[in-house]
Amino acid sequence: MNRRAMMSYLLASVLAMAGFIGVADSHTVKAAAQAKDYASHTAKAAIDFGVQKKYLWLDSKGNFYPNSQITQGQFIASLVAIRGLKEVAPVPQLPAGHWAKMSYEKAQKAGILAGVKVEPNKLLTKEETAALVYAAWKPIRGEKDPNLSNAGALITWGWMKLAPSGQPKFREDLPVTRGEAAEILRYLWKDKWQLEEGAKYAAEFHKSLKIVNGKIVGKVPRGDSNFKMEAMFFTKQNEVKGFLKNQSFNVPVGNVIAFSFSVINSNDSTDAGIFMYKKLPTLEQTNNTRKFHTMKGEK
Repeated sequence: MNRRAMMSYLLASVLAMAGFIGVADSHTVKAAAQAKDYASHTAKAAIDFGVQKKYLWLDSKGNFYPNSQITQGQFIASLVAIRGLKEVAPVPQLPAGHWAKMSYEKAQKAGILAGVKVEPNKLLTKEETAALVYAAWKPIRGEKDPNLSNAGALITWGWMKLAPSGQPKFREDLPVTRGEAAEILRYLWKDKWQLEEGAKYAAEFHKSLKIVNGKIVGKVPRGDSNFKMEAMFFTKQNEVKGFLKNQSFNVPVGNVIAFSFSVINSNDSTDAGIFMYKKLPTLEQTNNTRKFHTMKGEK
């Protein structure tokens, strides 16, 4: 283990003993960094966001230790908090009273620990971090691209940074700092939020649909400025008729091959929901929201 890794490991051990998932609360740790040690860090916005949403934690002086390597226990605790997991399953590897036991038990129940050796103080590499992301997000975005490593797939998806210039771009063995982890976790929180919003608007859209006098009648939700929404009808004349937010429509069902309803994040153009209606006139809805195995930018 090199000196930097050793220092990260020792700090992680002190953090773990000091409080919940690395919240430093001992005098030894407090003396190791200046107050608000991430004030000028590139991950400041992501750290502040995580603290605000209560899936990241600071010590009593406002320090985060962004340049220390993230541990398995710290990352799993954040994943559990973002997912909002409640149910538990036994994790006998950790003794009663261990600071991470509850988080690990929730992760166990959710399937996040499948194939994972329980080592709360283990310093995570890119590959190990990405593997935990995919395990936590499998119910949400499905399986990763099978042709790529966990790190390679997460980098391709856009949630993990490339290796520094001059190195193989998918270097799986590189360490993940707490600052880098904060940026990854912000992607996860926002993705879960936008998919929940997309599902909500899709339900509102679906509820509005009716077949009246041989026509598909409905309305695109008004929504808010966070999302762009559109209903698109594909006709037998190879035409596309689109309807935007708060617009009502009245389209002859006999002239429609299929139609879709999409919810797109206005800030970064990621999809919060793509829903298809292919079995007309039944108005059966299928969820075609992009999955992990679909490359970024493809449908």
